[in-house]
Amino acid sequence: MEKRQQRRPPPPPLPFEIHSLDLEPGPLVHTQHMHKKGKKDMVFDSIPSLFNNIKSSNSDPYSEEYGNAVIVRAYPLGMVRANSNVIVNVEGGRESGVEPHKGLEFDSADDARQFYNVYATRVGFRTRTGQLYRSRTDGSVSSRRFVCSKEGFQLSSRTGCPAFIRVQRRDSGKWVIDQMHKDHNHQLGDGEESHPPVLHQKAPMGRKSSVEVSSRKKLKLLAEVDDGQPCSSGSISVKRVRTGANGQPVAEPYAGLVFTSPDEAYNFYVRYADEAGFKTRIGQLFRSKNDGSITSRRFVCSKEGFQHPSRVGCGAFMRIKRQESGTWMVDRLQKDHNHDLEPQTGTHKKSSTAPKKLTDEVNGGLDSLDLLEINNGVHFSSSQGNNIGSEWYRLLLDYFQRRQAEDTGFFYSMEVDNGVCMSIFWADGRSRFACSQFGDVVVVDTSYRKTNYLVPFATFVGVNHHKQPVLLGCALIANESKESFIWLFRTWLRAMSGCRPKSIIADQDMAIQQAIGHVFPGTRHRFSMWQIREKERENLRSVSTEFKYEYEKCIYESQTNAEFNTMWNALVNKYGLKENAWLKEMYEKRESWVPLYLRGTFFAGIPMNETMEPFFGIFLNAETPLGDFIARYEQGLAQRREEERKEDFNSSNLQAFLQTKEPIEEQCRRLYTLNVFQIFQKELLQCYNYLGIKSYEEGTISRYSVRRCGNELDKHMVTFSASNLDVSCSCQMFEFEGVLCRHVLRVFIMLDIREIPSCYLLHRWTRNAEHGIVCDVDSGVSFQELKGLMVWSLRETACKYIESGTTSLERYRLACEIMREGTKKVCRHR
Repeated sequence: MEKRQQRRPPPPPLPFEIHSLDLEPGPLVHTQHMHKKGKKDMVFDSIPSLFNNIKSSNSDPYSEEYGNAVIVRAYPLGMVRANSNVIVNVEGGRESGVEPHKGLEFDSADDARQFYNVYATRVGFRTRTGQLYRSRTDGSVSSRRFVCSKEGFQLSSRTGCPAFIRVQRRDSGKWVIDQMHKDHNHQLGDGEESHPPVLHQKAPMGRKSSVEVSSRKKLKLLAEVDDGQPCSSGSISVKRVRTGANGQPVAEPYAGLVFTSPDEAYNFYVRYADEAGFKTRIGQLFRSKNDGSITSRRFVCSKEGFQHPSRVGCGAFMRIKRQESGTWMVDRLQKDHNHDLEPQTGTHKKSSTAPKKLTDEVNGGLDSLDLLEINNGVHFSSSQGNNIGSEWYRLLLDYFQRRQAEDTGFFYSMEVDNGVCMSIFWADGRSRFACSQFGDVVVVDTSYRKTNYLVPFATFVGVNHHKQPVLLGCALIANESKESFIWLFRTWLRAMSGCRPKSIIADQDMAIQQAIGHVFPGTRHRFSMWQIREKERENLRSVSTEFKYEYEKCIYESQTNAEFNTMWNALVNKYGLKENAWLKEMYEKRESWVPLYLRGTFFAGIPMNETMEPFFGIFLNAETPLGDFIARYEQGLAQRREEERKEDFNSSNLQAFLQTKEPIEEQCRRLYTLNVFQIFQKELLQCYNYLGIKSYEEGTISRYSVRRCGNELDKHMVTFSASNLDVSCSCQMFEFEGVLCRHVLRVFIMLDIREIPSCYLLHRWTRNAEHGIVCDVDSGVSFQELKGLMVWSLRETACKYIESGTTSLERYRLACEIMREGTKKVCRHR
């Protein structure tokens, strides 16, 4: 009897649509088809023929995804070429059997990393990319380390595992394993178990779960993506279609998604998270080593990390990277969570978190209800305008009262004009303590005025011993009158126990200049660079490119007053700008913004030609909705302080490599924080490119001409006193930044001075900058204020002590024993 042929059901529709295509021409597409009888290799001459084959296939297509991106690579799938004779199968890592050994050669560092990942999967551990080393000649990467994921002690899950491989680039362009360690100090698991498990979770409506996808028969179209980064060519970016609770399509993140700004990306991720059922936080940011600008940002699940009991180390995140065009693109993405999600439903869905624009509420101040509540029921009219919406007072007053109950050092004050609440200032205990350490330089950031929407939020920011911004207070400014700024600066001074700064960076408005001169006599006022840049664009819009080049050269390269005056006069005469009112004003105030006149004042090394990034970054701006303000404020503050704690840990537990045999390098490594030591080390290495010649000597005073080899123009004068080891340089780097320059270090080496005098090692840059400052506070401080400073000093020390004491059971026991003995000594002391 003839066997009846069954009609095949029509294939299901592809679960994706082609979003973008980036392929080099040619018959490149190579796939492996999975059948019951085994694998079948297939080669297609074009992408359309590949997808036609998928559609007519008897089995559902299967895709591996990194976010939403499905990649078809234009070379044999899952293969890594180790050298000309060895090819490692990434997919069949267990069968390849290739062990890492010294001398194993790769075409690239990425190939070496993929090989180590395959080996790790087979053996039963996970990997991370470790330290890289650069060439001293051209700065290119010369070697890389790939380590076990449990290397180091930064997280509680790490055990300091020593396993690693290091690959070094050879002159041939190949990368060769030159160092390695195979033994681990922890138990290894089965290779299949070395990947984090994906929990079975309820999928949001309109979306197929990853469990359903993984149960399909596999047609593999995706080579493993290197660290989640899309291929530069030979790839198809596929955008998944997803519907929300209302049946409307919902945008999902995917590798390659482009945004115009970090704000736009963050708001997009928040909306996606609301729909998927989790909350977000703003994670780590990365800066350029060249100019310090932000190059990438991470947005993470709120349960990322283990710093709080509610966090479970969730790995979900989205990272955006700045492109040369100025846009921001998603380059890394992880969508799987290790906890249950709570998808929004139609009845419980939150209101949209899209950015809102505030309505202007000027000249109103408080409404009658607020006046009755805050001003004891008495209604007065204000003699000044008020740019603060009436709702802000009630919101912030509730927040201040709650914070005071939690933090005995919390300070807040409201300006009252004719009985009406006006400007507001606040600072928590930690900010007040930070001012006692790092309040010598203060940046008053009022850059909210760049926008059209008035939430007049200003910050007082200092620079800590890691060269990081540290918060010294916040304010809402009712109006920009001289009286408002005088009240604000006086209030800040009172909150900071009379700690007067040596220098202030603030806007050049006449009201601010007068207020600073009134409240901080003797403090050097430097104009904010963001405002100067705005004025330059406004007043020099029609000038030529040649003028701009000569203008920048005059400002930033002038070495003497006479040189600056000569170049400035020649510039305005040449381009017919002698009558330009703004240039006239800026010339008259040149001592407040031209580097030549400011180099002799301490500014903690804050660059003069750059705009300092706002302390709260993308968390807060002039358009932040009222309802989100407190949450974003606390989120941004917590992130900055977490970054400071990480640097504290690194400076206490890590050591920089010494580049010379000079004793002063070892001295500074022992004392400075890591970031400040890198600045010093750079100056020390540069000093070998300079030649010093004694040009004058009288008694114990000597003068040296220090010039760069091969460049007669790069020359500075160093004066040295042998009697008291006083030294000064015409470049004035120490006066401006607090770190000795290359010219002075050249003279020290010539004179065989093996230790830097203590007066040139500023305590504020040392690892112990947070200790011993309370005792130096002005004796006029009240006991209550002094007690607040002591509380925060001890609390900060205790936090670091707890972090170190909980890294292992042995350290915990030791910490408990030390605390018991310390408590006894403190109690016995009379």
